Amino acid sequence: MNRKELHPDSGPQAAFGARLRSSREKRGWTQDELAGRMGYSSVHISAVETGRKPPTLRFARSADRALGTEGTADSFEREWRKIRHGSLLEGFPEYVGHEARAAEIRLYEVGVIHGLLQTVEYAQVLADNAVQRGAITPEQATEQLSVRAERQQALKRQRAPMMFVVLDESCIRRPIGEPAVMDAQLARLVEFAELPNTVFQIAEFTMGHRRPITLPITVLTMQDRSLMSYAESAQRGHLERDSKSVLPILTAYHQLQAEALSQSASVAMIEQLRKGTL
Repeated sequence: MNRKELHPDSGPQAAFGARLRSSREKRGWTQDELAGRMGYSSVHISAVETGRKPPTLRFARSADRALGTEGTADSFEREWRKIRHGSLLEGFPEYVGHEARAAEIRLYEVGVIHGLLQTVEYAQVLADNAVQRGAITPEQATEQLSVRAERQQALKRQRAPMMFVVLDESCIRRPIGEPAVMDAQLARLVEFAELPNTVFQIAEFTMGHRRPITLPITVLTMQDRSLMSYAESAQRGHLERDSKSVLPILTAYHQLQAEALSQSASVAMIEQLRKGTL
């Protein structure tokens, strides 16, 4: 039987296939045996191994279950996300995978509405501006918008996470796009605050030195109650998995919530802003 030579350095899809073949052969399995364990045909396994067919998320997760790499740092799902989200900030695709499984999500954002709360029109204005400035390509903008939509849908799963959101006042006062775009975005925030699994607050400018957090931050509480935090620099995203390191961030977040406006007062501020009285 002819054995096609693999070239893992030719791209992430080829690297995925080469790793799949290597993992299979280390266990002494044929393509038929792996196919049976994964629920795919041997022809499909061969096509992925040789880079002729791109893996899907379902395929990657099936490979993880069959090969015992599910939930590890070297999982095939993580490898798939590198392929799927190749133009995104380094570290972000890995975070998104955890975000979709979190039991609780705590967000703090400055300057713009957080992506999980953005309307399509608001997100489009930001993406178009980034393309115009040359910061990203049109293709990258399309990918980013697609990922944002997928993240929002993932939060509507049957066991939706509890979400705590604190927005700096600059987020609601900074005009993005035409007035109608901004008004619809503010309306979305009000709708979000009415959901049974959300807590929404505004951190006023007047908090001044009492503000314990000055940069955007996300804290995830996973189903097993372990903690993760995520923050971004201009170059990459950083996911912190050590719960002991995340605890001080969580404490600061609680202090931020204590100083921020209540949910009812936050919604009232947005409604007044929509009416033009602020």
